[in-house]
Amino acid sequence: MSILQDMARLVDEFQELPDWESRYKRIIALAKELTPMPEELKNDTNKVRGCSSTVWLHAEVKDGNVVYLADSDAVLVRGLVALLVKVYSGHPATEILKAPPDFIEELGLNVNLSPNRANGLTAMVKQIMIYAAAFTAKSG
Repeated sequence: MSILQDMARLVDEFQELPDWESRYKRIIALAKELTPMPEELKNDTNKVRGCSSTVWLHAEVKDGNVVYLADSDAVLVRGLVALLVKVYSGHPATEILKAPPDFIEELGLNVNLSPNRANGLTAMVKQIMIYAAAFTAKSG
């Protein structure tokens, strides 16, 4: 399945939820489903700059696909980074770079999050793209 299909599926899932409170609960549920990040990866190198909460994001290439591991010290932010990992992890770096995060607006996150959280989400997406660009440069 492509990233764009993953994005569309996520948007469909969220649009079926009746209100923002339900969507918020779904994001919290995603936080609980996030694959645990090994403690040794929760270091300064993997910290995402620009987030008011602490967010760690690690990436590596496995079988030609970028695999992201992430965590946060705040449950809502952990859910937001889980959304991004759900969409972008497990795809080739070139595909990641061609998939802008338009789904964030379609989910209504840009208008329903506080400015600090929205800025943090933007910083997380930027970091995902930086990793993908670095892996593309290494392989090219």
